[in-house]
Amino acid sequence: MSTFGVAAAARPAHRDVNVLRWLSAYTASVTGDVVYFLALSWAATRSGGPSQAGMVVAAGALPRAVLMLGGGVIADRFGPRRVAVVGDAVRCAAMLAVAVAVMSASPGVWLLVAVALVFGVVDAVFMPAVGALPPRITAPEQLARVQGMRGLSIRLSNAVGPLLAGSVLAIGGAAGAFTAAGALFAMSLVVLLTVRVTTPSEMPRHASAWRELGDGLRYVRRHRMLTPLTAVIGLSEMCFSGPVATGLVLLADERGWGASGMGWVASAFSVGGAAAGTLLTMSSRIPRAGLVMPAALLVTAAGAVAMGQAPSLPVAVTLGALIGLASGFTTVVTGALLQTETDPRFLGRVTSVTTLCTLGLAPALFPVVGVTVALWGAGVFFAGCGAVCLLAAALGLAVPALRCAELRPAAPNGR
Repeated sequence: MSTFGVAAAARPAHRDVNVLRWLSAYTASVTGDVVYFLALSWAATRSGGPSQAGMVVAAGALPRAVLMLGGGVIADRFGPRRVAVVGDAVRCAAMLAVAVAVMSASPGVWLLVAVALVFGVVDAVFMPAVGALPPRITAPEQLARVQGMRGLSIRLSNAVGPLLAGSVLAIGGAAGAFTAAGALFAMSLVVLLTVRVTTPSEMPRHASAWRELGDGLRYVRRHRMLTPLTAVIGLSEMCFSGPVATGLVLLADERGWGASGMGWVASAFSVGGAAAGTLLTMSSRIPRAGLVMPAALLVTAAGAVAMGQAPSLPVAVTLGALIGLASGFTTVVTGALLQTETDPRFLGRVTSVTTLCTLGLAPALFPVVGVTVALWGAGVFFAGCGAVCLLAAALGLAVPALRCAELRPAAPNGR
């Protein structure tokens, strides 16, 4: 296959072996990320205490945010699969190297900072490449299903990863956990090499990196749908790409639910998101996708405000499942619209912009969570999250191109 627009799969995405290979590689990679992050935090805490652990985590977040847009240029220039393969290889080698270093001697903080910096740089390139892969492995009408499968993969990884990390840390310490992360990245690398991808019929002439970055930003700015869609994605994910997890910890502490209560709410959120991914994976089409998106955001906003006022743990768990379900719908629909509307030649750069708006800038919001809860309580923080989601829903309804957007329905039997 040599051109975009040709169906990359003769069957639904969840029955396509090529897509399932990609999904397996992606799941292994995300699980490896979870294990690595917990191993890094554990090693940093044991080596230098909580303050040093915060410094190590921040060291990884900084290059990821600064270099994310450049990572999109690299993904578009060299191809997303090639970039993802190199990213997995570098992360695997880094994990095995730090595991050997940790076994040889007690890890110093500066060694862990160096590892975090390497991962931050690799993530800045890897994330846009991963986001640009789905349109190259399946037909356009299957993108909503692929996004649903991706959501399921993330939920599964976030559930299995901490359990695996905890078990390996208890048995083999930080060295064992880093080795396990390296093995998962190696598994992702091997499977990813078997994934077939399409290539553009016209290979663009490469200008300088700065010129290509500027072209990508101008493409987003001038597109009738991508600019508002990027804003909706950024607003809808702003609170849910990390800050809400901190908010849940503080809410559980404020209400006296304890760590187990916080875990129940977080698990309910993951179950709700997994349910959304399952429903959208099995669905042949999403009618009126442009209206489904703001409707899901309105439900998320109402659930977030109610969460801050939850009178008991069972109510909070129920609301967590509702928020996970609604936000899962939003993530799948916005991701599918983004990949459907974007010219494949710019997909890496466009993905880097949306990823920067979500994961890249999330660390800047963590101090805001603590200050808000300390001054006004957890209820005000969750009300603020609801207000942000309400703003995203209003933007989706106000822009005609978004309000009337449709996803291409899947043909019968995948044809």
